[in-house]
Amino acid sequence: MSGKSYLDMELLRFSTAGSVDDGKSTLIGRMLYDSKSIFQDQYEAIEASSKKKGEATVNLALLTDGLRSEREQGITIDVAYRYFATPKRKFIIADTPGHIQYTRNMVTGASTSNLSIILIDARKGIIEQTYRHTFIASLLGIPHVVFCINKMDLVDYSEEVFEGIKKDTEAFVSKLGIQDINFIPISALKGDNVVNKSENMDWYQGGTLLYLLENIHIGSDHNHVDCRFPVQYVIRPQTDEFHDYRGYAGRIAGGVFKPGDKVVALPSGFSSTIKSIDTMDGPIEEAFAPMSVTLTLEDEIDISRGDMLVRENNQPTITQDIDLMVCWLNERPMQLRGKYAIKHTSNDVRCIVKEIKYKVDINTLHRLEDDKEIKMNDIGRVSIRTTKPLFVDDYKRNRNTGSLIIIDEATNETVGAGMIL
Repeated sequence: MSGKSYLDMELLRFSTAGSVDDGKSTLIGRMLYDSKSIFQDQYEAIEASSKKKGEATVNLALLTDGLRSEREQGITIDVAYRYFATPKRKFIIADTPGHIQYTRNMVTGASTSNLSIILIDARKGIIEQTYRHTFIASLLGIPHVVFCINKMDLVDYSEEVFEGIKKDTEAFVSKLGIQDINFIPISALKGDNVVNKSENMDWYQGGTLLYLLENIHIGSDHNHVDCRFPVQYVIRPQTDEFHDYRGYAGRIAGGVFKPGDKVVALPSGFSSTIKSIDTMDGPIEEAFAPMSVTLTLEDEIDISRGDMLVRENNQPTITQDIDLMVCWLNERPMQLRGKYAIKHTSNDVRCIVKEIKYKVDINTLHRLEDDKEIKMNDIGRVSIRTTKPLFVDDYKRNRNTGSLIIIDEATNETVGAGMIL
């Protein structure tokens, strides 16, 4: 595997979105099949299933539509995660449904992605759903978005059609502030430009979709500037061998940490120096997001779960009043003045909903200031007050310290996902 061990390979998480029947499941099936990531028996099973349904060709969409109800209705209703690898990279695909009533599933599937593939049907061009999915991708701060203009075989592989859709898309994407966008003309059904270069579109000089997925630079997607280490657990073995050991375990949410670095513990404000960075495989000289490590400090200061280690001259905002964009995930609407539990990094606090500012019409992207009832699958802007200060960053700067989840205390269900502004 080109000198890299399988475990060290870089992992790219990507999600797919598109309208119903845009060919998302076919695209993923095609990618898995052409990159030789499925087993012969899986292929034979879908071949038999396609024959039974009287289809002329093997329906590769059946590879991903794992739920029987989806296969019967021919639609995707829940987020289906698929895993595959090529010699260059490992991939996790979140195949998310296209319907408006599954906005919450799309938000869930895309929230941890490095990249989002948005499918556009070459015959239809941009439709409402394209706006909606692109808006959600920008709201979730997904660094890379790839527009795949699919079904090019049905428009005679026309360069004009592709260029026209590209121009229209660029016009509205420019308002959304997505860092990196790409356009690829494909036919998922026939396999053009998915894994193999298309012979039908010699006018297109770019790489195939798989080439892009394997080579797009994701090393800088994590924030390596702002040092953030939320403490999850204090390790005190108290054995003879490690009598005085006191380590702080957690997952780095941003920045780079090295032994000898000066850090400040929040909320106390006490400072110390990193003595060592320990892992399962022994001490290391440098740690960065999203690694899970244990830090030990030169001084004994009182630190517990929920505290955060940061740099002296680079600190998050410490506040109890938080503005956020929220995607509501529950049948029961969000209650104004309602009390909820909140999980933010390793902190568990409670909050009250102070104000619902507006709701976003996900199809037109307009603000609805007169309709403020945030129901399931709605996205809106709200402000909350928490029972104790949280250490937050703007979501656009740091997806870890800039996000939180809202929990119904009575049922313990996760009812909302919030992006801090």
